[in-house]
Amino acid sequence: MKTKFLFVTGGVVSSLGKGLAAAAIGALMEARGLRVSMQKMDPYINVDPGTMSPFQHGEVFVTDDGAETDLDLGHYERYTSARLSRKSNFTTGQVYDSVIRKERRGDYLGGTVQVIPHITNEIKSKIIDNAQDVDLAIVEVGGTVGDIESLPFLEAIRQFRTDLGSENVLYIHLTLVPYLASAGELKTKPTQHSVKELREIGIQPDILLCRCDREIPRDMKSKIALFCNVREEAVITARDVASIYEVPVVYHDQGLDERIVDGLNIWTKAPDLNPWKEIVRRIKEPAGRTSIAIVGKYVELTESYKSLAEALIHGGIANDCRVELKYVDSEALERHGIGDIFADVQGILVPGGFGERGSEGKTAAIRYARENNLPFFGICLGMQMAVVEFARNVCKLEDSYSAEFRVEAKNPVIHIMEEQKRVTGKGGTMRLGAYQCDLAEDSLARRIYGQKTIFERHRHRYEFNNSYREQLQQGGLRISGLNPENDLVEIVELPDHSWFLACQFHPEFRSRPMEPHPLFESFVGACLARSRGGKS
Repeated sequence: MKTKFLFVTGGVVSSLGKGLAAAAIGALMEARGLRVSMQKMDPYINVDPGTMSPFQHGEVFVTDDGAETDLDLGHYERYTSARLSRKSNFTTGQVYDSVIRKERRGDYLGGTVQVIPHITNEIKSKIIDNAQDVDLAIVEVGGTVGDIESLPFLEAIRQFRTDLGSENVLYIHLTLVPYLASAGELKTKPTQHSVKELREIGIQPDILLCRCDREIPRDMKSKIALFCNVREEAVITARDVASIYEVPVVYHDQGLDERIVDGLNIWTKAPDLNPWKEIVRRIKEPAGRTSIAIVGKYVELTESYKSLAEALIHGGIANDCRVELKYVDSEALERHGIGDIFADVQGILVPGGFGERGSEGKTAAIRYARENNLPFFGICLGMQMAVVEFARNVCKLEDSYSAEFRVEAKNPVIHIMEEQKRVTGKGGTMRLGAYQCDLAEDSLARRIYGQKTIFERHRHRYEFNNSYREQLQQGGLRISGLNPENDLVEIVELPDHSWFLACQFHPEFRSRPMEPHPLFESFVGACLARSRGGKS
């Protein structure tokens, strides 16, 4: 079958959930037996989000091939079977960089380089390049209709229908239908104006996803359909739901997948939504519950830990329990001490991050978990701080620090990687992507994974200092995971602890609701056992 293209745009305001909508559409199409590809186009000029503050952009999602991408790609991987790559996310910065390099090489034969056709052609080529060997390419346009920086992307996708024909291209527009409590009614004007902007650009949406906190009545759908020039059955209520994993089920109940296959003239098998319904059941009606503290410095912005939070939910799905997350500000621990902050949790997780701010609070939390036999999971910087804590308080190595925070430390048990010493640029220069890790026999990690060799995704500059390996091992720290290529320590454990494991990589990037990552499944299981008063 010839590849079909589905474009998802958004209007009125950002953060309506285009990424989730695109991911849920991917899930619905896979439930019908189609092969899909997922892609996001970001209008900002940054080459990628790797150097952007989590306060502005949220999480940076890392692919197997080492691309630092938008967090929406995490949704794509969690909802579909696609393993994404650097082709799956591109920005205005990448597009202009590519066009300028071509111009410098003389590829345009001396012609004047313009937004149309050169920039738009480059955008189209990147879309087509990512749509190989699939039935349906789902492409999300970042930003909102009306943004100046989005115009080249919208013009490029407008041309697709002319290039490929209406039966091969579909436009879905996500917009807002707000409820005004003061008036006691829903308002359609934001949606009308958003679609008007889109139509002025030359794009007539085929389907409208209307974000709302309640069902939209039929007479209002008829009004939206009339003013926006779409069929009434193409006005879909995208209402708020208790769990994001309910979205594919809600869309199916609204007939969205049927509208899509009809609009693209695709024959598919009958959809099977039972796996998604079972996930929703486990989330809404769990057999047990447990509480886990996430100790970090971005706790006021949960988007900074999006994949992490979802991976913990996946661990809960695997254990048929609800995972309640308690975000703990590591800087607050430094100011006020631990006190009884962890009295109501059954596990502590210290995630990745950068910079010294809040690091001593993280170290204090790790010490608390170690001394109180509380299940502990450290990720990336969380592993590094676990090594620092062990060196200081168990091995009694004075002035133990990470060289990231204190270059002159007497005992830099964490130091910069050899290949990073000559790096001066910031963007895309860390150790990124999937690397091999060999697991030690009879280790907790080996029992959890059930295999000797694993591949996990990384994003870091600093590593375990092997000069201290023997000393820390003699003190009782077990090194259970090593990268065979450069002898990098990937996993450390405490054998006599109920559950204490820290890894240099980011396992959350590989977790899916239907395939929970084994580390999160095991960690949540240990926390659940503690909440039930048993041993983990």
